[in-house]
Amino acid sequence: MHDRLTTPFHSHATAAEVIDGVDLTGRRAVVTGGASGIGLETVRALATAGAEVTIATRNPKSAEQVVRDLATGPGSGRVHLTALDLADLSSVGEFTRSWQGPLDILVANAGIMAVPERLLTAQGWELQLATNYLGHFALADALHGAMRAAGSARIVIVSSGAHPSAVFDFDDPQFERRPYDRWTAYGQSKTADVLFAVGAERWAADGITANALNPGWISTNLQRHIDDDTMRAMGAIDDEGNIIPQPYYKEPAQGAATSVLLAGSPLLAGVTGRYFEDNQEARPVEGADEALGGVAPHALDPQAAARLWDYATEAIAEASR
Repeated sequence: MHDRLTTPFHSHATAAEVIDGVDLTGRRAVVTGGASGIGLETVRALATAGAEVTIATRNPKSAEQVVRDLATGPGSGRVHLTALDLADLSSVGEFTRSWQGPLDILVANAGIMAVPERLLTAQGWELQLATNYLGHFALADALHGAMRAAGSARIVIVSSGAHPSAVFDFDDPQFERRPYDRWTAYGQSKTADVLFAVGAERWAADGITANALNPGWISTNLQRHIDDDTMRAMGAIDDEGNIIPQPYYKEPAQGAATSVLLAGSPLLAGVTGRYFEDNQEARPVEGADEALGGVAPHALDPQAAARLWDYATEAIAEASR
């Protein structure tokens, strides 16, 4: 056991506030899904602090204006744009083979949520698990040497407050036999993300730390698969489709704060295998009430983390044959 880590930043602090005064000059970062939402705000904050940042996105063409805008903003870090589809192992392989030199920060930010139907990738993987977890695992594993070369690298994994709703089902992770449920599939993928951070403690001897986080409630493209009726049932929008403000809702710059804290703050030096929310290490909780926050014990189980690491390694090796 360890003492729960706390920081001086409140739940609605912005990414700029948590990185204020930190100099990341000379550091190189990759942010998946960095062209919009909290990914974009993560890129903006890291670049403003001086880091050289690569935006890895499925559609680089659509993000060219974003890169131009960042180039004219404050900060000295350069911003690059590269294609990456996490649901396609060939795309992950192309990205990692092209990477040259050390990598100091990897922010596993890209994700999809609540896909209505069971969709499969070319590898036969359920799409949410493939995108949110397996693709990021393959990316980090292939970049392990680059992060080791950095001497002190950080992996930041964007999970979700939905993870307590689903354990990782080792018997049927791809929903081949059990009925597909989009929220169970999403929750399972986000549990896998936290377990990834726990399992990555094996890389600590290489100077690599990994932590997961819940960014909170933010309105972004992540909700694109959720229909209006579901959003109304959740109390997220009114009858006219307008977002109903809640005190716990965050703007993208606030939602990105915990990612940026884990990526660049000296307060996190040497910290690994933990789960954060609202810029603090989360407390362990039982149950699946997302509004309560906290981290589920099943997501911090070291035995499950080791088993999941083996599962992902074998799945990627088999798909790569």
